[in-house]
Amino acid sequence: MLAFLYSFILMFAEEGGAAHAAEGGFLAWWHKNGEPILNYPGFEAWKFFNLAIFTALLVYLLKKPLTEAFKAKRETIRAELVRAEEEKQAALAQLTATEAKIAQLAAHTADIRQKAENEAADEKVRIAEQTEFEIKKMREQANSEIERTSKQSHLQLRRFSAEESIRLAEEKIRREINPERDAQLVRANIESIGGISR
Repeated sequence: MLAFLYSFILMFAEEGGAAHAAEGGFLAWWHKNGEPILNYPGFEAWKFFNLAIFTALLVYLLKKPLTEAFKAKRETIRAELVRAEEEKQAALAQLTATEAKIAQLAAHTADIRQKAENEAADEKVRIAEQTEFEIKKMREQANSEIERTSKQSHLQLRRFSAEESIRLAEEKIRREINPERDAQLVRANIESIGGISR
């Protein structure tokens, strides 16, 4: 078909071209030195014409599928961008929530540390008071025990002293009293109570 169109154009050009070329008519540009431009080697205008028709046909045939493909790709890209934005927002929300939890955890840790320090201080005071109370109680018990032991020792010492005094007195009396002295003492005692009644 292209060859037919090319032949038709050449025939039309040859008929009126030679007559009008000398006069400077409409097809004067078509001829150069009496020869049609289309006959120059390497120019071959039918190739350009064929390319134009092929390109137009290709654009016509591929326009709809390519448009649909580009629309689908554009929608896919748009959907991916929307999904990426949603994921970004979700990640930012999660980051914010995590930072809030970390801040709460830090505050909670500080509260626990402060509470533990307060409890340790209270426990230290309680232990000091308990220790003071135990020391006081042990001192009182020790003083009571010392006093009780001292009293027992004094009683035992008095008893021992009395027993020793009696023993020493008995020994002295036994040494000093003989039968004659004994008889004198008996008579003196009898006389002191009023004598013997007869």
